[in-house]
Amino acid sequence: MTTVDTPHPVPSVSATTTYRRAEVEGLNIFYREAGPKDAPTIVLLHGYPSTSRMYDPLLPLLADRYHLIAPDYPGFGHSDAPSPAQYRYTFDHLAETMLGLLGVLGLDQHVLFMQDYGGPVGFRMALARPEAVQAIIVQNANAYAEGLGTKWAGIAEYWRDPESHPGQLDAFTSPEGARQRHLGTSPNPERYNPDSWMDEFAMLSRPGQREIQAALLYDYRTNVASYPAWQAWMRRHRPPALVMWGRHDPSFIVPGAEAYKRDLPDAELHILDAGHFALDEQADRIASLTRAFLRRLDLSPSAPAG
Repeated sequence: MTTVDTPHPVPSVSATTTYRRAEVEGLNIFYREAGPKDAPTIVLLHGYPSTSRMYDPLLPLLADRYHLIAPDYPGFGHSDAPSPAQYRYTFDHLAETMLGLLGVLGLDQHVLFMQDYGGPVGFRMALARPEAVQAIIVQNANAYAEGLGTKWAGIAEYWRDPESHPGQLDAFTSPEGARQRHLGTSPNPERYNPDSWMDEFAMLSRPGQREIQAALLYDYRTNVASYPAWQAWMRRHRPPALVMWGRHDPSFIVPGAEAYKRDLPDAELHILDAGHFALDEQADRIASLTRAFLRRLDLSPSAPAG
C-alpha cells in the first residue's frame, strides 16, 4: 500500500517564511526563504507576470522538510528594476543573475521548481551547472513546440516585427491579460482570488515596466529556439522529474506536459484541474505530489556557506 505524505507541518506562511535581500551583480535581489537551512534546497522560479509571492501557498506546506528559496527576478516584485539601458533583460541574463544569487547564498545543489518563465530561467541554469541540479519539478513550464497554445501565433508575429504589432505587447501587459493568465478556461472562476492579477497588473503599471516586459517578450523567441537544447540536456542527464500541469491553461497546453515523457520516460506526470497558475486552485495537491516525489529521492542538503 502506497502512503502519501500529506502536508500538515505548520499553520501559516507567517510561521515559516522570511523575506530577505542579497546583492548580486550590484543589484538588490529579493527572495523568500523558508525551512531549515541544513535541509535539501528547492529553488522556486516564478512565472509571468507573477513574483515569488505566487509560492506563498506552497512554502508552509514544504517548509518542515525542505529549505526553500523563492527569488524575484530583476524587474519583478521587490527586486531592483533597472532600465533596459542598465540591465540586459534577456533570459540568459536572468539565469546568470539567479545563479549569482545561489552563489552568494552558497547553495551548491538544489531541486529546480519551474513555472512559466521559471522554465527558460531554470533550464539555462541547469545547462550552465548540470551537476547542481538534483531533480526538476515542472508546473506549466513549457519546453516543447506542441505545448504552445494558439496565442503564440500572434506573439510570433511580434517577434518578426515588434514595431508593427504593438497590440501584442498591449495585450501582454493588460489587466485582462493578467486576469486570463490565472483563470484560463477553468470551470471554477470563483476559486480564484482577484488580488493575484490586480497585484500583478499594479506591478506592470510601474514606470519603466513596459520597456522591461517588451524586452523579455521579444527575447522569448530564444526560448522556443532553445527547446532542442533543453530536451537534449534532459536526455543526457536524466534528472528525476515531476511534471504537474494545469489542464485549463490556454497558453501552455497539455501536449507540452505529455512531451516531457518523450525525453524523460521515468518522469512522473500529473494533469491537474487547474489553470496556468495551478497553485491558485491546487496548492494542497501540488504540495502532496511534491513531497511524495522528493521523499523517493536520496537528496543531500545544500547548506549555505559559512
